[in-house]
Amino acid sequence: MVKIGDVEVGEFPLLLAPMEDVSDPPFRALCKEQGCDMMYTEFISVEGLIRDADKSLQKLDIYDDERPIGIQIFGAEMDSMMRAAEIVEEAKPEVLDINYGCPVKKVVCKMAGAGILQDIDKMVELTEAVVKSTSLPVTVKTRLGWDENTKYIEEVAERLQDVGIKALSIHGRTRKQMYKGEADWTLIGKIKENPRIHIPIFGNGDIDSPQKAKEYRERYGVDGIMIGRASIGYPWVFREIKHYFKTGELLPPPTVHERVEAAMQHLRRSVEWKGEKLGVLEMRRHYTSYFRGYPGIKEFRKKLVTEDGPAAIFDTLREIETQYTEAEAPVVH
Repeated sequence: MVKIGDVEVGEFPLLLAPMEDVSDPPFRALCKEQGCDMMYTEFISVEGLIRDADKSLQKLDIYDDERPIGIQIFGAEMDSMMRAAEIVEEAKPEVLDINYGCPVKKVVCKMAGAGILQDIDKMVELTEAVVKSTSLPVTVKTRLGWDENTKYIEEVAERLQDVGIKALSIHGRTRKQMYKGEADWTLIGKIKENPRIHIPIFGNGDIDSPQKAKEYRERYGVDGIMIGRASIGYPWVFREIKHYFKTGELLPPPTVHERVEAAMQHLRRSVEWKGEKLGVLEMRRHYTSYFRGYPGIKEFRKKLVTEDGPAAIFDTLREIETQYTEAEAPVVH
């Protein structure tokens, strides 16, 4: 059983990566239903938290059926990080996660997210301060390094473990790569081989099929796999990987009925959590992913992203179910 501190997360946990504008409670509920073992909130600005910004505070919303769950924060100022850790603890997640991996320019330019990969000493100091500020298990998500010449992740893993983190998730790219090219898990595997490392190491990057999940699990010896982009519009990736691990067989892709039901559930929960206007608006980015690969879906998508009311969108989704037979279902997601 893999443990983050005293928190049990499964024999070989599949984790949902924290993704801005994606991993909110409506989406997390779908992933949990499909077998995700551990989930994280969208990342939360510590400056927003300590200033009581509504958007930041709303991201603290967690529900009992999501557990175990981690709340992820990002920032670059020690005092703000420490104060934010205290606020997070009041929300009662199982884990507090620090984001040292976001490559987006507006985060990086403040030396937060992956920006701190340019100053490993500061990364370690901030982490130690957060660990001392909370009784929650603290974990970190980061990347291999800032660029090809600064892949210091082996050193980083040891130093962060030494200051008290309880697990480390590593995306197999540098900040300079953003999300381009192929994720390199070689250094992740080396960290697992390091006899000094005793905390769980979770690999992240490019896991988009049960076959690849199994291959990387066996090749690199990680304690679990974190899945991000492959889950967007496709929460079934968790059940498919688990089934393949257990049986060696591939499940058939979800039916058009399952896809429609998931999109409806996602929209319904989005409206409940965010209100009708924002719930409808922010769901628009997901529809393409739910029905990727269906021939002629573009015309339906146009309707889904222009209709303003949930009732009209539900009608369009039902039209999609009526229109497509299982013979037309895409073979891959």
